[in-house]
Amino acid sequence: MGVVGTTARWTWIWPALAWAILLLSLVLSGGGIVYAAAGAALFGTVFAAVYHAEVVAHRVGEPFGTLILALAVTVIETALIVSVMIAAPAEKAGLARDTVFAAVMIVCNGIVGACLLWGGVRHREQGFQAQGAGAALAVLVALTSLTMVLPNLAAQELGPLYNTSQLVFAALASLVLYLAFVFVQTIRHRDYFLAAKGATADEHSPPPDNRTTGLSAALLVVSLVAVVGLAKVLTPSVESAIDYLQVPKAVVGTIIAALVLLPEAVAAVKAAQSDRLQTSLNLALGSALATIGLTIPAVAAVSIAMGYRLELGLDIKDLGLLMLTLLLSVITLGTGRTTVLQGVVHLVIFAAFLFFAVVP
Repeated sequence: MGVVGTTARWTWIWPALAWAILLLSLVLSGGGIVYAAAGAALFGTVFAAVYHAEVVAHRVGEPFGTLILALAVTVIETALIVSVMIAAPAEKAGLARDTVFAAVMIVCNGIVGACLLWGGVRHREQGFQAQGAGAALAVLVALTSLTMVLPNLAAQELGPLYNTSQLVFAALASLVLYLAFVFVQTIRHRDYFLAAKGATADEHSPPPDNRTTGLSAALLVVSLVAVVGLAKVLTPSVESAIDYLQVPKAVVGTIIAALVLLPEAVAAVKAAQSDRLQTSLNLALGSALATIGLTIPAVAAVSIAMGYRLELGLDIKDLGLLMLTLLLSVITLGTGRTTVLQGVVHLVIFAAFLFFAVVP
């Protein structure tokens, strides 16, 4: 693989292609070839962004590394949601809720389930720090309740909406909870999120030098901006496909969440395969927390500033899936040891989420 200095060539080629397609779309204003190229470039640029986040993360070490990766993924997701909301605010009032809910389902059932199953197949039983997982799950329960459960109860005359003051409180509370978790993860109780004694140690190459780290940081910003631009280009074609297939509009949120979480899912499964389940859980649970703790305040600020309707409350079906997922996660990650059985259970619930998303 060719490199620029010590940076893999493909990690700057994809962002460069993305910017070229963005400029081309301004001239041609859509078309099948442009949409196909934009889709391919978006997919590649997301992977490039995560790669550069990993380079920077490798430089700063754990658990800061997984935090940086989670933040990069969340910035991509938030930008996609906001760009689509601005394009059609009336039709996309529930997009943030759908995307955040899908992200929680994908992380807690899909990614965690795949890690537990694959790690269990390879190593029979794996260990991790139950204190760290318990802390993350406690914050996750509070965040999901504040943002997706209480709206249906706090102002029943508004349905799944908060009024303005309630929305401001929920957004600030979400941000405070996430920042408190980051403080505990990186400073106060950092040892809770490091590999448990007896677990396989992380095997890393030497950290990148300052030049490589600086280049990756710059390319990370370039990639993130390109992803937002490509998302706006692709939004009409995605909505047309959803209408053609006659599936629920909420599937758009699932597509956004799956797109931005795919690279991180690959990294988490690889870590589990290498008997580094702690790293897998840091990546997965950190992403779920960042998704809610940062995305909800961002979209709340946009909705208040621009007067957009923002639906956050879940319906009964999705609420049941959320409660089942949280209960299952507390049971699964409460002992500090996992096997293939827990992986299978989580993946079955993930399959149920996908099925009922397409066939409501």
